[in-house]
Amino acid sequence: MLPKLKPITIKERISLLFLEKGELDVIDGAFVLVDKNGVRTQIPVGGVACLMLEPGIRVSHAAVTLASRVGCLLIWIGEAGVRLYSAGQPGGARADRLLYQAKLALDDEARRKVVRKMYEMRFNELLPEEYSVEQMRGVEGSRVRKLYENLAQRAGIEWSGRNYDYTEWESGDIQNRCLSSATSCLYGVAEAAILAAGYSPAVGFIHTGKPKSFVYDIADLFKFETVVPVAFSIAARNPSDPDRAVRLACRDIFRETRLLKKIIPTIEEVLVAGELQVPDPSPESLPPAIPNERGLNDVGHRP
Repeated sequence: MLPKLKPITIKERISLLFLEKGELDVIDGAFVLVDKNGVRTQIPVGGVACLMLEPGIRVSHAAVTLASRVGCLLIWIGEAGVRLYSAGQPGGARADRLLYQAKLALDDEARRKVVRKMYEMRFNELLPEEYSVEQMRGVEGSRVRKLYENLAQRAGIEWSGRNYDYTEWESGDIQNRCLSSATSCLYGVAEAAILAAGYSPAVGFIHTGKPKSFVYDIADLFKFETVVPVAFSIAARNPSDPDRAVRLACRDIFRETRLLKKIIPTIEEVLVAGELQVPDPSPESLPPAIPNERGLNDVGHRP
């Protein structure tokens, strides 16, 4: 008899892996990538937060099932990560957390408090209590532009603003290409953590109306201390394959900063600022995909 599956918490996992040109399948009980020559590469899917699937990837039903059971997010992206097309949500989301998030977003005063907390965490600055969300957005925009300019200057590169055309990837300058690749890595990790904690990627506070609004909100809290400096440093070196260099550098910085360990507590700290009561879980709530009898996980964190 095989031993029972033991979940690995999101905060203890590898952040992400990029895969291209192969078929994801489950063979002999193992999660594998099979290339066109039939070479198998095993992937420890239970220890990965999300798999970024580039063009040329085919996924079997068994692979999706196993990824869902172990809580590994599958994200379909464009070449070099320039677009995030779709995501397969692993099972076990907490409905009570989702309802709490939606209640905060629909309450104007609670939403304003959450946005103010996000601003405080990003820029280490308290805004006046009476500022509206729109006023805080305006202040944020000017601060962000200044941050880009300062980080570009520190890296020794020219910066003319955030501008690129995703339909013509090669037309953009190397600075914007590196930034796009880097932020797509951060968005993948942020979305995996958001789903693992039981929240919705779509219900945002600063960003609204997009499928990944909350992903952008949370990613922005970490962007300028992680991926933006990495992207600019890679752009300054002007490597022959900047997209790959950015991905490897992002993987390393995520590991060094223990990013996955920080995201879920940060989400909870931000939402608590809305000062609304967290609802009790429904007695009809579904259990985690892999029950953890020893109770190693933090409350609300899906294995």
